[in-house]
Amino acid sequence: MALGLLKSQANMPNNVLSLNALRAVKNAKNEINEDAYRATILGMSKLELLEEMVRFQEERSRIGELTPTMMVRGKHLFKALEANAETQELRILTGAYRRHLEFELIEYLKSTRGC
Repeated sequence: MALGLLKSQANMPNNVLSLNALRAVKNAKNEINEDAYRATILGMSKLELLEEMVRFQEERSRIGELTPTMMVRGKHLFKALEANAETQELRILTGAYRRHLEFELIEYLKSTRGC
């Protein structure tokens, strides 16, 4: 029976999302008050954005993984950094990391299929 369950889970389409993961992301958005965080980020100077990026990276290193809260925060932070980048290189770097966070968020939502 368990083998049949594993086989059926392995054949699930890629667009199936985990309800537990969806709840975790929703809770993360509520926990940080996503709209307020986005407004705070948009009101920051370039120096403040860079300082926030350093805090984000330090938290990531300390925790050792990306949490749903960090993915949501990082998505907004790196989008603002990308929009305010003064050089093409920084725009490319921040855009790549923003896309990476969006990918991680999507993968997290798919991570626990069927739950």
